[in-house]
Amino acid sequence: MNTPRFSVVIPIHNAEDSLISTVESVLEQSEPNFELLLLDDGSTDGSLAIMRALAAHDRRIHVRTQRNAGVSATRNLGVRLARGLFVAFLDADDVWHRDKLATHWQFHLDRPQVRCSYAKIAFLQNDEPGLRDARTHSTVPAGRLSLAQILGENPVCTSSNLVIDRECFERIGGFRTDMQYAEDQEWLARAVDAGLAVVGLDELLVGYRMSPTGLSSDLEAMYDGWKRLVADYRAQFEHAAAQALYCRYLARRALRSGASSRQALRFAMAGLCASPQTFCDDLRRGLLTLAGAMASPVMSSRLRTRLFA
Repeated sequence: MNTPRFSVVIPIHNAEDSLISTVESVLEQSEPNFELLLLDDGSTDGSLAIMRALAAHDRRIHVRTQRNAGVSATRNLGVRLARGLFVAFLDADDVWHRDKLATHWQFHLDRPQVRCSYAKIAFLQNDEPGLRDARTHSTVPAGRLSLAQILGENPVCTSSNLVIDRECFERIGGFRTDMQYAEDQEWLARAVDAGLAVVGLDELLVGYRMSPTGLSSDLEAMYDGWKRLVADYRAQFEHAAAQALYCRYLARRALRSGASSRQALRFAMAGLCASPQTFCDDLRRGLLTLAGAMASPVMSSRLRTRLFA
């Protein structure tokens, strides 16, 4: 049996509303040499039936079920089952550009020393059907990511953005199963701390669906997970600066996702108090975020979402 270039790992728990479009974004890839692992993590909706119907029409799709064990355990299971040279993770409510895998493959061919890569993300609102329609994109810094960058605003943002040499992933170890939030950020910190080169592509390849009811919208839990994570690396970076950047990121996320205005203001003030200089180092992100958080009580959630999407 030939080794596929990529193993695409999708952990699934009650994702019947978004699963088909997510899987279609994989099946429509211009790079066809992949296997697609659909891993059901104890869904109680129609997700499993959708998975089996999709697998019946494409031999590259493999379905595996388990009792609910959490997203980290499910991703780790996917890597254990994977045969590809690279593992690419995708959440069941996100989508890829059709050239996602092809672009990463060429990137790694040209840079064999890079074993982990990511790309630019489009933050998709409900009224934005495609990546090119998104009003807001992430930024990709030049060169290798540092520990401080990962523990600050984390340009990778989501595991749906990660492409990793499978042998390197196995050597670093899997995602921590005792963390519900920041588990992908923790893996990146561990990888960079071990010397792995994590480098970004300045290409828009991932669509991240924003939802006030999604797992990542629990911003308080994300902040708690971040504080737990940085405790392991406090001696290796400037904590106040990283806190300022991460709180700024959470404040912007609260503004764009329709979370409460009180929550947006609290994160903005926490970041500003931690390090005013770092919080405002990017005037657009810093001052605009602060102004938006202060004005958010008199804005409708729809207006805040459109301004900070």
